[in-house]
Formats: sequence, C-alpha cells, structure tokens
Amino acid sequence: MERNIKLDITYIGSAYCGWQSQRNGRTVQETLAAAIEKLTGAYPKLHGCGRTDAGVHAKNYCCSFKTPSKASPETFVRGLNALLPRDIAVKSASEAAPDFHARFSVTGKKYEYYILNSKTRDPFREGRALHYPHPLDEKQLDRAAKAYLGEHDFSAFCAAGGSVKDKVRTITEASVRREGDVVVFSVAGNGFLYNMVRIMVGTLLAVAQGKIAPDAIPAIIASGDRDAAGATAKPQGLYLSEVYYD
Repeated sequence: MERNIKLDITYIGSAYCGWQSQRNGRTVQETLAAAIEKLTGAYPKLHGCGRTDAGVHAKNYCCSFKTPSKASPETFVRGLNALLPRDIAVKSASEAAPDFHARFSVTGKKYEYYILNSKTRDPFREGRALHYPHPLDEKQLDRAAKAYLGEHDFSAFCAAGGSVKDKVRTITEASVRREGDVVVFSVAGNGFLYNMVRIMVGTLLAVAQGKIAPDAIPAIIASGDRDAAGATAKPQGLYLSEVYYD
C-alpha cells in the first residue's frame, strides 16, 4: 500500500529556474525528485504547494508524494538531506492523510520581500534581497500597504502570462517594517496571482519615489489596469515564508 508523504523544505532559489520542472533549466522540483528516487528506488510524482519564480526563495515550502517505501519520516529527513545540494534542505517529513495534496489542500500563504535599504551593497545579501540605496519611509509604505487588505480583484497586480481567470483574492495581512537597514514587506492571503507580490512591492517603491500617490492604491486596484500599478520588483528579494493548511 502506498503512503502519502508530506515534506516541509526550505531552499535558496538563486541557482534554480523556480520550483516547477521544465525543459530549459534546473529546478527545485526535479532536484528533490531525483534525491527521492535515489532514496526509495522510484521517481515520484511530486506535488508542490505552488510555483515559485526563478531566483525566488522559500523559508517554508510544502510538497507531497505517494510511495510504497516503508522508510520512517526520520529516514526521509536524514537521507534526503544527505543527497540534496546545500541550498535545499528538508526540515521535516510526516505521513499525511491519503487525500492530502500539497497544492490543493492549501488554504493560504504568506510571503516576505526583503529590501536592503543602504547606500552600499552587502555581498552577504547578494541575490537574497533587493538593494535599494534611496531613502525609504517604512511607516508611509506600511500605511499605503494597508490598501491591499480585504477581498479585491487584483487584475492590476497580475503579470501578463497568468492563466487564471478568476483574479479575486483575499489579503489578510499587509505590512511594512524595518529591521536595521532591511525593509520587509509581509503579505498573507488565500492565494496569489502571477507575480502579484512582486508587483505589490514595485507599486510601494513607486510610492516611495513619488511616482504613485500614497493613497492611490485603492484606485489602482479598482481600475484593474496593470499599467496603473508599479513595475515588477526583482525576484531575488522574495521569500515564501509560510504555507497554511486546515
């Protein structure tokens, strides 16, 4: 009988073309699946909790697969961590209910975007945060970000290429805080559109630059016009930080 195994992993996405397997680049999904094959002897059908773009990181990412392997959860953790490259780690493993699905069982996610707000670059944050050398008023941006809260049609915050027709999402958390020379945008909701968080960040940066009025975000949301929002922020500062299940 097959068991349904749930893995909680973390990864630095700099060397990968995102989570999902593709023909033209190395991905987290295929790297993890290859390690599972070495451990169990069979290549799994590996389900992820969602896509992450090239260069995006994950503090917490959930995936699941079915296997006849009798290996214990502890064996999966130890064995996979011995086989995986240093930029991917398995935090925990557990046997899930037969109907659990890492993607379709998700009830919400939380993302964080890190902005290094200093005049000089920091080599230790290269590829891990957006370097923005100009002044940022995190309190102003926090007030502006509150306009994202609630249920809205976020068409204005969806990049071209997104295939989802229903663009209504509910945002339950949207805040901006400063941690020393790093400004962090946190956003949680029941789902996110293609590049939605990065466009939210780009819009807040446009507010900081005086290109968009601090109180203009509700009108941008109502317009449904992608051109009215800010640019898409670079992927390197984006982290999937939490995945929520019932």
